[in-house]
Amino acid sequence: MSTSPSFKQTVRIPLAFVAIMWLVFLVELIPGLDFSTYGINPRTMDGLRGIFTAPFIHGDWGHLANNSLPMLLLGMGIYYFYRPVALRIYIFSILITGLWVWAFARPSFHIGASGVVYSFAAFVFVSGFLRRNFRLIALSLLVVFQYGGMIWGVLPITEGVSWESHLLGGLTGVMLAYYYREIGRVEKKYDWEDEEDEPEFDDWKLPEQRDQEPIYRYIYKVKSEDDTKPKA
Repeated sequence: MSTSPSFKQTVRIPLAFVAIMWLVFLVELIPGLDFSTYGINPRTMDGLRGIFTAPFIHGDWGHLANNSLPMLLLGMGIYYFYRPVALRIYIFSILITGLWVWAFARPSFHIGASGVVYSFAAFVFVSGFLRRNFRLIALSLLVVFQYGGMIWGVLPITEGVSWESHLLGGLTGVMLAYYYREIGRVEKKYDWEDEEDEPEFDDWKLPEQRDQEPIYRYIYKVKSEDDTKPKA
């Protein structure tokens, strides 16, 4: 029986996460509603709730669209290749990134799922090399090719962008990749490892050898009395 996750298992939680992001944004379009105050407001008691709510709140269509596709694709990659730890990666990416933003970021409302996206990207990239598996390394290189420009997001060069969320999310992903490097590890298996399970064939033997009874030889040593005494 195959242990590979089905498409439904792979896409279910990533798609649900992105769907909630869009639902929250559409609800916020109702005049008079503004959810930005539910973001992370560093070092305030009210700001702690933002650890759980900020990833689902976005400022505009562009902000939402930029986070939706990588959130879906990276989430699917994590659930397909790292299924034993996928749910924990989701939970800890949200909690640890949010807590660090609350502790260290500038006083402002930090919203959006970009911190979680950076955590996912860093986790996938680093995990492939730590586990030394060809398929996972290929996935890591694909992340670099597709989202390599994200590296500029960790620098304070764009006004109104929470670069702290990006930086701290990336650090969270690296930490999680190292911590879970052995769980759900995909081991290499080579053709010669199955040789012992293959049936033996006697075609190479001479005809007269095939009908002969096998001859067994035993090598033994008679123990002396000194050999039976316990050693100090």
